[in-house]
Amino acid sequence: MDLIVIIGSGAVGKMTVGQELREITDFRLFHNHMMIEPVIEIFGNYDGAAVSRLREVVFEEFMRTDYQGMIFTYMWAFDLQSDWDYIADVAKRFTDTGGTVYYVELVADREVRLQRNRTENRLLNKASKRNIAVSDDRMIREETKYRLVSNEGEIPFPNYIKIDNTNLEPDEVARMIKKHFSLPGPKSALLMKQTKIEPAREDELPLLHRMQVESFLPLYEKYHDEGSPAIESLERIQARAAQPGRQYYFVVWNGARVGAINIADRSTDAEKIFTVSPLFILPRYQNRGLGYAAMQHAFSLHPEADVWRLDTIAQEKGNCHLYEKCGFVRTGEEHVINETMTLVDYEFRK
Repeated sequence: MDLIVIIGSGAVGKMTVGQELREITDFRLFHNHMMIEPVIEIFGNYDGAAVSRLREVVFEEFMRTDYQGMIFTYMWAFDLQSDWDYIADVAKRFTDTGGTVYYVELVADREVRLQRNRTENRLLNKASKRNIAVSDDRMIREETKYRLVSNEGEIPFPNYIKIDNTNLEPDEVARMIKKHFSLPGPKSALLMKQTKIEPAREDELPLLHRMQVESFLPLYEKYHDEGSPAIESLERIQARAAQPGRQYYFVVWNGARVGAINIADRSTDAEKIFTVSPLFILPRYQNRGLGYAAMQHAFSLHPEADVWRLDTIAQEKGNCHLYEKCGFVRTGEEHVINETMTLVDYEFRK
């Protein structure tokens, strides 16, 4: 089992980046305050021994799961040998299973971290930080009393990356980490359980239209395709939804609507044919395998299908990879839209 250790000063974004990384990998998040907050709530103050024992239970039980690994956050004082020893002990638990340990150090300017110390997500998950004045003073005291940023070349581990996330969004940092270490995405079985497709009602089409515009706008700004779904009218979507044999579905992940798919029955007497146009995932939920899960649910919805057809932009390699992963192959048909964009046809036969 593998371990990702995210380290850094107070309010640098360890938990928030960990939350984003959890969503795009098969790693679960165990952030430092998951044990600290219950102990403070029960005992009325921080009790290091209780926190340590609770961590031990979590580590031991997590080793019994079949996840790829764990994301663990920790504020490491590099001038304390005890912190080096503790991280080494935690790491050994995972390397003893044959796993790999990855180290991610986040650094950010103090002014930015003081701003992050007030964010809704932080205060929601860390009750002990809700007295902002005390929390600010404690954070400044910690970084003046201890050295919480490593020196150049001090970290000896091969799987190590240092990221200045002063001006980076948490999801961007998570993608950088995933790419740098070539981390696997979520397991398909878990993702399929978390995802479903639900028919969109007529009164929900305005919402679907807004989601479609948001999802396709980056591609429209890139290719200026006058047939782009980003500039399609609500009336056009309503007309398509009203056609016999066509149905819009919302893609739902963990209870949230994250995209949509339109499926059309184009069957003939000879074959059961279904087409997909369009399939989209909102930008903030992309790169999580949700498009793949949506297609698998579409396949399950119509087991009678002999063939599935769709087209996508040839220049968008990620889209092509998605459909090829789902089993689609290019038919050879190409449609040049403009000098920068070509649509290619895909087909999946059972």
